[in-house]
Amino acid sequence: MTQTLLFDPLLPWPVLWALAGLALITIALAAWRRLPGWGLRGLAVLCLLATLMGPLAQNETRAPLSDIVLVVVDETASQKLSTRPVQTAQARVDLEQQLATRANTETRWITLKDDVGDGGTALMQAVSHALADEPQGRVAGVIALSDGQVHDTDQQLTLPAPMHLLMTGQAQDWDRRLIVRNAPAFAIIGEPVTLTLRLEDSGATPEDFRQAPLDISIDGAAPQRFNLPLGVDFDLPLTLPHGGRNVIRFSTPEAAGEITDRNNSALVQINGVRDRLRVLLVSGEPHPGGRTWRNLLKSDSSVDLVHFTILRPPEKQDGVPVDELSLIAFPTRELFLEKIEDFDLIIFDRYKRRGILPAIYLDNVANYVEKGGAVLVAAGPDFASASSIYRSPLSRVLPAMPTARVMEQAYRPKITDLGERHPVTLGLDPTPGDLPSWGSWLRQIEVTAPEGHVLMSGVNDRPLLVLNRVAEGRVALLASDHAWLWSRGYQGGGPQLELLRRLAHWMMKEPELEEEMLWAEVSGQNMQIFRRRMEGAAGKLTITAPDGSEAEVPLQERAPGLWEAQYLGDQQGLYRLREGDVSTVVGLGPAAPREFQDPLATDTVLAPVIAPLRGGLMSIEDGVPRLRDVKPGRPAAGRGWIGLTPRAAYETLSVSQSQLLPAWLGLLLVAGLALAAWLREARR
Repeated sequence: MTQTLLFDPLLPWPVLWALAGLALITIALAAWRRLPGWGLRGLAVLCLLATLMGPLAQNETRAPLSDIVLVVVDETASQKLSTRPVQTAQARVDLEQQLATRANTETRWITLKDDVGDGGTALMQAVSHALADEPQGRVAGVIALSDGQVHDTDQQLTLPAPMHLLMTGQAQDWDRRLIVRNAPAFAIIGEPVTLTLRLEDSGATPEDFRQAPLDISIDGAAPQRFNLPLGVDFDLPLTLPHGGRNVIRFSTPEAAGEITDRNNSALVQINGVRDRLRVLLVSGEPHPGGRTWRNLLKSDSSVDLVHFTILRPPEKQDGVPVDELSLIAFPTRELFLEKIEDFDLIIFDRYKRRGILPAIYLDNVANYVEKGGAVLVAAGPDFASASSIYRSPLSRVLPAMPTARVMEQAYRPKITDLGERHPVTLGLDPTPGDLPSWGSWLRQIEVTAPEGHVLMSGVNDRPLLVLNRVAEGRVALLASDHAWLWSRGYQGGGPQLELLRRLAHWMMKEPELEEEMLWAEVSGQNMQIFRRRMEGAAGKLTITAPDGSEAEVPLQERAPGLWEAQYLGDQQGLYRLREGDVSTVVGLGPAAPREFQDPLATDTVLAPVIAPLRGGLMSIEDGVPRLRDVKPGRPAAGRGWIGLTPRAAYETLSVSQSQLLPAWLGLLLVAGLALAAWLREARR
């Protein structure tokens, strides 16, 4: 039973204080003047004021509540290293015994797992969530069993009791880690990019190491080994071998005695891009399609365009030497012999043999294709004539042969069944399988014996767009010079710019336009895997995890020639994907997760959090400390002990109130005292 004095005033408190002040002044004046009965009248006024205040006696029946102690057990990845699991288990048993013998105490055990993604150890968040579920007035303290590597100490923590860290780990622990300080997301193909690496030893290193080996592997190939000095930043120049995603893995072998090798490797994914694409456009004669090619190539700021138009018609016989036909000398030798390898793409737009380019130059263009170059021919009537460039050394790389027939009639270009799968024409047809809603073209050059892929057809399903690979290079033939009609909106037009853009980029080997391709898009631990095939159905996908284990995943066809699969990886690192004879690699998460970036146990991370709470930082290696009770605001840790603050919380079961001075009693006292004062004055 607990009693408390309360007041239920009949008048507002300011009025009561004013009356009390006036009464005191009056009583003091009467006492100073020695008036008879002033004491009795003063008592009457005080009784009146006490009655107006309404004093109450409140009686509470209370039940004491137990204190709550929060114990956070860190079971994140870094806590599984070395002897830390054993230390944690032993400390938990010891704490359970001590807390069980502590009177009036409840324990809340909180198991802390790895945060989602690569968030690391979110200990502050776990404590905040636990405090939100408990009455603040009952929390006597927080104890964390952890290695001290906490990654959310920037989160504010409001705690009414001390917090302590019982730290796992051993004094002789040491570790070697690989740090990538600088790695760009993009780099130019063929130009060196500088990555900054660092190999660093920390902790009680058993030997005086000065150097350590470093293995470098690109796209899962056999690694190359180098020796790097320890403890210093090393600038590594690297040249990307291809466009698109390049997965580079750096690793150093595990040294004897180090606590873990999970931070001995790093994955860097760099997208290779071209700096400037050099295109040579050779036009045979002016026509509306020539402006279309020029506008397309000039609209791309990454394209350097060299454009020549040869204007001399074959019927003009004026005896002017061919080397004197232009205002400036046409640098044919420089372009087609000396610097042809500098170009990424050569386009012949309605060009025919006029004696300007000797056969040896065109033979060099064919060699350029076989060595990895690209040639695109936009054919007009010239391609079907006796002066066709097909009747030159270029014929050995061109994908189709002209029949000398030029078909002058309206037709609507159509995408072939193979074109529905090819990335150059995939999705261009708004109504696959039906007649596309495109405008007509009015001319087509008949070609036969196509080699490679026929993506579009024209009159009577004759080949219109043919793509082929020749040795290491690529060639394309567009058997019409009327693609420009689409850009003019003739009969509704068509996707002319998109078609020509994709065609040019396929010629220049852009990775996203490859026919046979396997790639993955990563989101967290999930991989969305795509497989593109030109022929047949995709088989099962084989996925090799970083630890060498393999899994087979079925692929589902989502579009013509495109298969897809979902895979959730349970490891972080380099995955190898293979379907048929096509393979690729992809990095899932960092090779060294946040938990292992610095795995050595430390108390410096939590020290700024625990210091204001008067808690302690203890090493379990020195023994589990004893538990003591400490008063609020007092230091809660000492040699071999940590403190908990008793909260003395309670639950109110019942409440009753009674008046100490009822109104009738107050009025009776006031009247009696006033009468006594009057009698006293009357006697005098």
